[in-house]
Amino acid sequence: MNIPSPAKEGPPHVVILGAGPAGVGAAERLACDGLARVTVLEQRDTVGGNAGSFQLDGVWVDYGSHRLHPACDPEILGNLRRLLGADLLDRPRHGRIRLEGRWIHFPLKPGDLLLRLPNRFALGVVLDLVRKQVATARNSPESFASVLERSLGRTICQEFYFPYARKLWGLPAEELASTQARRRVSGNSVWKILRKIANAVPGLKRPGSGRFFYPRRGYGQISQRLYEAAKTAGAEFRLGARVVAVERERNRVAAVRYEWEGTEHTIATTNVWSTLPISLLVRSMRPAAPPEILEAGNRISFRGMILIYLTLDQDQFSEYDAHYFPEESIPISRLSEPKNYSASTESRGRTVLCAELPADPGSREWDMSDQELGGLLRAWLDETALPVRAKTLRVVTRRLRQAYPVYRRGYEEYFTRIDQWLGHVEGLVSFGRQGLFVHDNTHHALYMAYAAAKCLRANGSFDKDLWAEYRQIFETHVVED
Repeated sequence: MNIPSPAKEGPPHVVILGAGPAGVGAAERLACDGLARVTVLEQRDTVGGNAGSFQLDGVWVDYGSHRLHPACDPEILGNLRRLLGADLLDRPRHGRIRLEGRWIHFPLKPGDLLLRLPNRFALGVVLDLVRKQVATARNSPESFASVLERSLGRTICQEFYFPYARKLWGLPAEELASTQARRRVSGNSVWKILRKIANAVPGLKRPGSGRFFYPRRGYGQISQRLYEAAKTAGAEFRLGARVVAVERERNRVAAVRYEWEGTEHTIATTNVWSTLPISLLVRSMRPAAPPEILEAGNRISFRGMILIYLTLDQDQFSEYDAHYFPEESIPISRLSEPKNYSASTESRGRTVLCAELPADPGSREWDMSDQELGGLLRAWLDETALPVRAKTLRVVTRRLRQAYPVYRRGYEEYFTRIDQWLGHVEGLVSFGRQGLFVHDNTHHALYMAYAAAKCLRANGSFDKDLWAEYRQIFETHVVED
């Protein structure tokens, strides 16, 4: 096909694929700092991606449970405070974890642990600590299971982390890569857990410990304000646009083809920044990527999620913002009540529960109706002594096909193969949670966006050496619980 030549005058033109936090964050930085002309293509009709929000019966709800953590980079947090103003609330964390039928406060509190921790569990943890002092090193291949069991002991792993892992990622802990333990579990040693507990003790608390930031109108307000700021600065957003192909000439990006409003369009550009799932990006390249790269893309997988929302005829379901369910007998992984995140009083006499059910397309649950899933959720909550007593006014579901990257053992080889091939395409940058196949929080995704903007030069070139330094920093990111 004939691709029109990109304009040569003025700042470079960057086409961003995806309008989740990484995409809108990059657009806001590039546009507001005058670094580039920006066009953002987003398949949904709203911004925010899986970190977006929508209104349900007058209540702002999110796609699952989200928080902005105090660990957010100061530059980014300062910008968000400026954009959101008084709408960015500083809130206390107040959740619970169900362990052997008992509820334990989360974040962990010393007094709660002493009074509520099951005796059998507590004894097992103590014995594991004793065994750890005399344990001998093993030469078996590392996995999520081996790393955590060596660090935390058998009891914590068998009773909490391993069942939760099987539920979240659909694989036994032994089949997950060791990277999953290092990047996804912040409390991956006994001493780190003890440090977290100490943060609840007055005088020992770290700044921001036990607290989080949350927007007044749902978590998606972060992406919404970034979007509005980017648009005001001149960025163009095309919502409802599905990327068809990323065209390249020889080894350089040349254009993006996409469907929008029933018509296929082409944008000529030498700079494409993609936050799409890396496997999807590889399949979108034209000419097609080599067979071995496409095959590597097929080995990269994501875990799906069904979100089940219940609108209840009551002002509040419980005092807690989130309940965690590590046991496999209860299929949902977490239950949140969005009104409690923002202490909202809007829509009096109504509240919404959001349950997270890990499931993949093609599974039995994936094809169930909203009413069927709502009935299952109420039954599961009955089993945990959290019965829904109020009238259920509405059941709504949302399905996320790429909720979590799955780090199956050996995935690193396939990811590296794809990452290196994409890295040799001039003008192409893959970043963000799905673009770099990482378990990250929103503040990590925004850090990637800011880093990418700092790598763009006035002549449109991308500083790959500086980006490589940032990539090393990204490797140190650990998900905040």
